Amino acid sequence: MKNLDILAIGDIVIDAFIRLENATVNCDIDHEHCKLCMDFGQKIPYESVTICNAVGNAANASVSAARLGRASGLLTYIGDDQNGTDCFAELERNGVDTSLVHTAAGKKTNYHYVLWYDVDRTILVKHETFDYVLGDIGAPGWIYLSSLGEKSLDMYGQISTYLRDKPDIKLAFQPGVFDMKLGIEKLKNIYERTEAVCVNVEEAQLILNEPSRDLKTLLKGLAALGPKKVFITDGFEGAYAYDTNEPDKFWFIPVYPHTPFERTGAGDAFFSTVISVLSMGKPVHEALTWGPINSQSVVQQIGAQQGLLSQDQLLAFLAKAPAEYIVKEI
Repeated sequence: MKNLDILAIGDIVIDAFIRLENATVNCDIDHEHCKLCMDFGQKIPYESVTICNAVGNAANASVSAARLGRASGLLTYIGDDQNGTDCFAELERNGVDTSLVHTAAGKKTNYHYVLWYDVDRTILVKHETFDYVLGDIGAPGWIYLSSLGEKSLDMYGQISTYLRDKPDIKLAFQPGVFDMKLGIEKLKNIYERTEAVCVNVEEAQLILNEPSRDLKTLLKGLAALGPKKVFITDGFEGAYAYDTNEPDKFWFIPVYPHTPFERTGAGDAFFSTVISVLSMGKPVHEALTWGPINSQSVVQQIGAQQGLLSQDQLLAFLAKAPAEYIVKEI
């Protein structure tokens, strides 16, 4: 296997987007703890179904990097079913190295149902259990680690061991739901080895058990776990970055102006773009300007990959960016 710029590691899935017509969203007085509501025991009409193959945090990252011109691959597990075949074909169509895509006999490929209402989605998830084996992955410039299954703690140990004697490989970590459930202590070796980490504000608060939404507190709190570079997204409020090599600087970029259509994959597009830019040898504040552009493109399409940009397309957006779209120190 050739050495890659970026090797993504994580679960792959098929998303079936079911666009709902008749539903309501009910929230508490602070517009939090919102519930998607439909009539119980009734036939609920829907507008359309769109199938998106070969998605999931890591798979999205591998496709994003490939479209940006990086040599990218994916280590993941698929079932020996038609869904697995479809995922494999989709990765190859996007120029992703598939030499580490493993087919597990007797297993099903992960399949999720996405209830899409207005511009947001509620995802019904079911992760199959795979016997993860890292094996020999060569020496990629970066490993992009995100969203392994619930019973994947041993795989994290394999990754930590593999990286112990390979200081030149940089680790990007985008914690998924199960990663955050495992907690800081069980993933201590991963956080300590991480070059760059990315979460949203609420995830940062959860990981750190920190009630404050103060971005400097959250950025430095995550850096204290080990990551050298920290990125935090805050929806339409923008995104933030911190580099421990410049401990007195905190960076902010506003959202690139757009109107969202369907929000799946915004975070994946942001961080995978940031890592692709860092893999080119560019600094954190420059990477921060690229990330939101891919995010805004993705959320104007259905699913996490349709809107991912090529490098030329992204640079064209950057060239015509409004004057207010600029990185600032906070």
